[in-house]
Amino acid sequence: MPKNSLLKKSVEIFLATLLIIFFWYVLALFVKNNMLPKPWESIKEFFTIFRSTLWVHFYISAYRVLVSILLSLLAAVPLGLVLGREERLDRYVAPVIYLVYPIPKIVFLPIVFLLFGLDDLPKIFMIGIIVFFQILVTTRDASKGVPVQNVYSMTSLGASQWQIYYHVIWPACLPKIITSLRISLGTAVAVLFFVESFATSKGLGYFIMDSWNTASYTQMFAGIIGMSVLGLVLYVILDIIEAKWCRWQYL
Repeated sequence: MPKNSLLKKSVEIFLATLLIIFFWYVLALFVKNNMLPKPWESIKEFFTIFRSTLWVHFYISAYRVLVSILLSLLAAVPLGLVLGREERLDRYVAPVIYLVYPIPKIVFLPIVFLLFGLDDLPKIFMIGIIVFFQILVTTRDASKGVPVQNVYSMTSLGASQWQIYYHVIWPACLPKIITSLRISLGTAVAVLFFVESFATSKGLGYFIMDSWNTASYTQMFAGIIGMSVLGLVLYVILDIIEAKWCRWQYL
């Protein structure tokens, strides 16, 4: 990413943060309730407890969401690329996706806990299966949309099927895959909070709910800030990846 674009984006994020803090402060003045502490109280609490306890929950949540997203990518992207180009295969798989994709997967959380226990595996699986379908559908549609002329030009040069996928299909679909991943990040963090609210003693979701149950509202908002920081860090990492792998978009 060019330095000017990076600086501009940093300034925009900083100004947006100030705007959110301002509205938070105004809302806190209007509500006048301990359940909604003033922003600087929660920010101070975040930095105070992060070094002692919060960093452990932050690390565990980051591990769960990163592993689930990576596994989803490894499974959904190759399958989506192939389904988009192989009509015969897609003819059989598409109805299954059509039926399964709209189902809210989160309703299967109790069954997943029963099957996989209460450790990290069911949480990673739950996040992963939801993100998987979002990436799969976008990747398949992007693969279908690659102009056939691009494929024919490579075929006329004697390119193999693998070379066509690697040099034509994959680069053409990459921007949309990253877009789907950007959307999926928000979903992944939301599902992370939900799955960490049950049958666990670690993670930002647990920390937020535990603080709420004990009426420690400043700590609760510190946990919310932690989850927001986690989402922001993941977005920044994705922007860096996009700037490196999709350089032509910044020309």
